[in-house]
Amino acid sequence: MSQPGGHSTRLTLMFMNYQQFLLLKICIVCTIIPTAVHSQQNITIQQYIDTYKYVAMSEMRTSGVPASIKLAQAILESGFGNSELATMANNHFGIKCHGWPGASYFYTDDEPDECFRKYADPMLSFFDHTEFLTTRPRYAFLFDYQPDDYKAWARGLRRAGYATNPQYANLLIRIIEEHNLYRFDAKALDPTFAIAENYSKLRRKDPSTTAGIRDLYVAREDVQREIRTYNRINYVVARPGDTPQTLARKYDIRPGRIIRYNDWSEEFQPPPGHRIYLQPKRRKGPVSYHIVREGETMADISHEYGIRKENLYRRNDMTFDMEPEPGQQLKLRGYEGFFFQYLFRRP
Repeated sequence: MSQPGGHSTRLTLMFMNYQQFLLLKICIVCTIIPTAVHSQQNITIQQYIDTYKYVAMSEMRTSGVPASIKLAQAILESGFGNSELATMANNHFGIKCHGWPGASYFYTDDEPDECFRKYADPMLSFFDHTEFLTTRPRYAFLFDYQPDDYKAWARGLRRAGYATNPQYANLLIRIIEEHNLYRFDAKALDPTFAIAENYSKLRRKDPSTTAGIRDLYVAREDVQREIRTYNRINYVVARPGDTPQTLARKYDIRPGRIIRYNDWSEEFQPPPGHRIYLQPKRRKGPVSYHIVREGETMADISHEYGIRKENLYRRNDMTFDMEPEPGQQLKLRGYEGFFFQYLFRRP
């Protein structure tokens, strides 16, 4: 005969054992599954660099943010793609919401449950990093530095308050130098180097991100035209409809640079057949001299021979407000005189 309450006692013990079993099972599953998932997502730092080097170089050409800095920041902020923010929110730069209208992810960083931007694709994080740096006044001074001066950029980011870690600049510089990331700056600055040759970016607005974020890489809209060389300068021949903006998209060069290389105004539209330089003009011309024709200006001659106007003026002992006379022989090569002789010649 069973003791009073024996059945209920056995049931209680069984239920407690089952609860303990379930709890143990849940603990095991919670421990194993995230580890397995995380291990599947883990990538090496070299794999990370290989994955994102092209977008870093492309963004450098269009915005001026050094590719080395972008990659180093991404590596540091995202644990080269393996951090929680990177894997769960595709956020590779640790950018917080700051009025962000898109999706968000809450994560404990400097403070508990801080709001971070969440992206549909990691590439959008790289694009948004460019937008973040180029549209906020506190980072404006960075663009006064040379685009390949990664040390100045690293220290400037720290001074502007991008991160609270006092060693932030040193960490970026160490990453860049240990992995030779500065080589991507040199490639991005070389117009002859094709970035992701069969692809280019088209601009569009994405409702999940800020206005102006570029789309992912898509197929080029037409065949790349031939790049030619004159006076050791790369150039292309203008086609109908060419503008600084369309040329910039096609050749991954900022519009401002194309305008500067060719001494254009903002509104200038090159006529078909016009030579469009993709690199800075030279100090010397390809021939010794030029005989000025009726109606020619110094700008015309500068563009015809790919020689900088200031060198053309100095070499011919002319002030910067002068124009040549028809029949005049202009020297395109040879002695320019001392720099200080011409320092105060500008009007």
